[in-house]
Amino acid sequence: MTHRWTRRALLVAAAALATAALAGTAAARVDAGGASKSVAVAFIYPKTGGLAAFGQEELDGFQAGLAYTKGQCGGYTINPTYIDDATDPATAINAFKNEVGQGVKIVAGTGSSGIALQLGPLAAQNNILYISGAAAADQITGLNRNTFRAGRQTLQDVLDAANIFPPKSTGKKIVVFAEDTAFGAGNVAAVQAIFGGRGVSVSKILSPFGAPDLTPYAQQLKNSGADAAFVAWANTTNAAAMWQALQQQGVAKQMTIVTGLANRASYDAIGPLVPGVTLLSHYVYTAPHNVANTYLIKWMAKNRHSVPDLFTPDGFVTAQMICRALAKGGTDTSKQISALEGWRFMAPKGPQYIRPQDHAMLQPMFQVQLVPGAGGHYAVKVTKTVSPGNVQPPVTPFK
Repeated sequence: MTHRWTRRALLVAAAALATAALAGTAAARVDAGGASKSVAVAFIYPKTGGLAAFGQEELDGFQAGLAYTKGQCGGYTINPTYIDDATDPATAINAFKNEVGQGVKIVAGTGSSGIALQLGPLAAQNNILYISGAAAADQITGLNRNTFRAGRQTLQDVLDAANIFPPKSTGKKIVVFAEDTAFGAGNVAAVQAIFGGRGVSVSKILSPFGAPDLTPYAQQLKNSGADAAFVAWANTTNAAAMWQALQQQGVAKQMTIVTGLANRASYDAIGPLVPGVTLLSHYVYTAPHNVANTYLIKWMAKNRHSVPDLFTPDGFVTAQMICRALAKGGTDTSKQISALEGWRFMAPKGPQYIRPQDHAMLQPMFQVQLVPGAGGHYAVKVTKTVSPGNVQPPVTPFK
């Protein structure tokens, strides 16, 4: 009898060890001492590729947000794995499937609209929480209940622009100058929806993603006879070449340039083309004045010896959302979704709200000008903060 009991106990113990080993790859586990539970999160972002500069901004913001929310996540700690999607959909999809296959229930990141639009459906199929980062495609909003966004969407950019450049000042013909990507197509659709509805003719000139020579496209724009060009550019590898081509062709002398202020590295290239012009802006670190933005600025100064850039707050908000989901929903995906829907919170940009009907991220936008600064460089002058309600996209219910 003694030997039977001992053998049974050993078998139970072995089974328990095997279960524990499997649990180590699951979404949550209790740390040594049982003090907190560590939750695995996959942060998929463009460390390399055409959106690498934006990816670094998201990463910086996410790590700052983790520090900001530490100890506030309902006894859970966030254990991130950082994965480079190389700005490539296939790479991102493989990484997503691999992480979910290992038991990860929360995935975040990517600055690519094309990638986010493919990861969102996978999140619903696998019933996990997915928070896209800086990806701006409007179709991410209302994609499914498992998919949220941390950043703004294209319609919010265009609504901001509509306040700056009403049709009476831009004329009757606008050309969207962008790359032939999901982001570019989204801008064409948004400009058509906002300006086209006001009797303005909207057309497009799209170049291949990453095209090294943009002179032919700049020439097309110059000869288009447009009253305004809505420039929407995401690829940082050829952005300088694009602005140089516009400058060489004298496009700014032919028409009004309507564009969003890109990251800080682009200021000197854009500045000479838009003297005295008000630009739409997703974020500049000098505009908001709140505790979250102050924390982000100080964290960046201490840990990166720099200042926040265009998409740094999107990474920060991603961490805030994950923390909220865990604090209110634990590791139950359905409860995490409910915890995020309708949430109002203070982000670096200011007050933000996740609209429950479609997960649109309502948030402030900004209007700025580029002005000559020290050392021959250009600096930002903030002219206006636009409240979330004035750049609110239409509701797009879940499909």
